[in-house]
Amino acid sequence: MKILAIDTSATTASAALAEEDNIIGEFFISTKITHSQTLIPMIDSLLKNTQTDINDVDAIAVNAGPGSFTGVRIGVAAAKGLAFKDNKPCISVSTLLSTAYNLSGDDCIVCAAMDARRSQVYNAVFRCENGTVSRLVDDRALSLEELSEDLKKYSGEKVVFAGDGAVICYEHMKNIHTNTRLAPAGQRLQRASSTALCAFALYDEGKTLTPAELMPVYLRLPQAQRELNKKAEVKK
Repeated sequence: MKILAIDTSATTASAALAEEDNIIGEFFISTKITHSQTLIPMIDSLLKNTQTDINDVDAIAVNAGPGSFTGVRIGVAAAKGLAFKDNKPCISVSTLLSTAYNLSGDDCIVCAAMDARRSQVYNAVFRCENGTVSRLVDDRALSLEELSEDLKKYSGEKVVFAGDGAVICYEHMKNIHTNTRLAPAGQRLQRASSTALCAFALYDEGKTLTPAELMPVYLRLPQAQRELNKKAEVKK
């Protein structure tokens, strides 16, 4: 079984092809070029360089959120488009869960964090042990102070920050929680290879969607919607 995985949830973008938990190929970039310009050429190059026809791909996986509102929409739209013609099953992956899979070979607590702006991070906490990733809390949006308070419960264990918000969290908490570490640079950021590995586990659990059912997953409203809501409140 082959899964094509996509991540455009933040400033990085990547696409990976995997077969039965084996990563066949991956393209990864971290630039300020718009994902709408880079993603499809990246996927085309990946398929060509692995000599894979899109018809031979069994499922499409995507980091559906949380993350950048624009980035998540681009990734989900691409996944839907790739899957729509043949109604391929789609797998909606939590960006934070896939980030924890970066460290699945370690034994530690992974604090996956993404910069949500406004002094907040999108966050979830996972336990990696014996090659297995277990979720400890649901995806959430927290202030750094709230997250710091929550991490007190893991004071006796090694806690590793991963994700594009890892450095922000570590710098804020390293003197408060001396048991925290930054994930190595090569394992820190979101990447499609981890999305693919996570997707195999979800597929085995029957957690697939049709292309029509696949939607972005947001933890808070986009800025434009928040502004509209404020205006509506003022008018009342």
